[in-house]
Amino acid sequence: MSLLQNPSHVESLPLLSRFRTEFYACLTARKDALFELADAVLCADGPVKTLVGLSLVPEHRRGHGALYDAINHGRIGIERLRVCLAKVPLPRIGGRLVLAVDVSPWLRPDANTSDGRSFCHTYGRGRDEHQMIPGWPYSIIAALESGRTSWTAMLDAQRLAPGADVAAVTVTQIRDVVQRLIDAKQLTAGEPDILIVLDAGYDIPRIAFLLKDLPVEVLGRLRSDRVFYRPTPPRGRYQRGRPARHGTVLRFTDPASWHQPDITTLSDTDRYGKAETCAWDRMHPKLARRGAWREHAGDLPVVEGTVIRLQVQRLPHGGEPKPVWLWWSGTAATPSDVDRLWRAFLRRFDLEHTFRLFKQTLGWTAPKVRDPASADRWTWIILAVHTQLRLVRHAAADLRRPWEKPLPAHRLTPARVRRGFRNLRPHTVRLSHSFRSQTVKSILFSATTIHFGHTVGSWDSTS
Repeated sequence: MSLLQNPSHVESLPLLSRFRTEFYACLTARKDALFELADAVLCADGPVKTLVGLSLVPEHRRGHGALYDAINHGRIGIERLRVCLAKVPLPRIGGRLVLAVDVSPWLRPDANTSDGRSFCHTYGRGRDEHQMIPGWPYSIIAALESGRTSWTAMLDAQRLAPGADVAAVTVTQIRDVVQRLIDAKQLTAGEPDILIVLDAGYDIPRIAFLLKDLPVEVLGRLRSDRVFYRPTPPRGRYQRGRPARHGTVLRFTDPASWHQPDITTLSDTDRYGKAETCAWDRMHPKLARRGAWREHAGDLPVVEGTVIRLQVQRLPHGGEPKPVWLWWSGTAATPSDVDRLWRAFLRRFDLEHTFRLFKQTLGWTAPKVRDPASADRWTWIILAVHTQLRLVRHAAADLRRPWEKPLPAHRLTPARVRRGFRNLRPHTVRLSHSFRSQTVKSILFSATTIHFGHTVGSWDSTS
């Protein structure tokens, strides 16, 4: 079947070729070995279980010694690769960039001699049991898509040092990502602000306060035992003493303190049944001069936002649905804003599917490397691999197993797109030591002359 029969193929392959060319330029030492290692991950049959097993993939033309040498002693221009990721087409939700931030651990409990390990909070490693296991936690930022999907657009990854202030590191990471998006013209004047979505575990009001000078909004989940305060009521004519800084209290665990919400909405959903939301405007937490606020100069700020309570009728896989409490850094929300926010928060769980793909299919945490710098190189290779899958997703065929249901082209999962990458790879730019000195400009614009079985036109065997 010719590529000309599907215009999306013509668009995807040159886009993939440009990214592969830029990714190859970001590799500054052992670049051929690192580049072929990424291709081995893309073209391997089945999940990546071991690092040495990738040396047996035909696309990796070197031995296992060169593979380990590339991981341990290669170099990647990470800053240039970050800029490259910010320039590729990014998904939007309702015309707005929505970025999810979360931490995923690379557990290394048996690596007693490895540097930089921290205690990582893990879930599900036992019945109703949470454990702290040594490993390398990585803070990852990705752009989310609309609808039910397992696709995300990777933008950044940063390993957290032991004892790091997670909120401070997250703020710096978000600032750098937003600045790169602005430089790449992904956010221009007049467009809606970027929505940053966070899960529980982050100090969301503090992050919103530190990011107030950026064109972003912060939305995050709160613990169900939090306490917030309403705005201070108007001061009476004959009232004396110091003005109050906080109004009446709203305890999440005490329905009697909720009073009348400012906004209520009721929506019908396919997976959750009826979704009911209540929103309270201009709610703020009471800050104390301890921890991160200990060194704050002057009076502690009053960080106002909107508290949203989401209650669904049922869960997709059974169980008793519990209310979800959210806090948004904006105020004066409308009913449409409330519905937009809780739906955007549900899309944050798509990042969990990406983490599962990284670990179970692409083998992110499979290598038993000792040096954290090697772990960083491998992490950025996985991000580049995932980006290539996303860019070529519309050109891939559905190579499903006999027991799998067929999926339309726009619903292919990353794992299914990876099955067909070996068939698409020969029709992209070819980069190795034997082709390094040759120009690739003609390749980027020759996709219209390529057929899956052969090449025609100006494409010759040495390009």
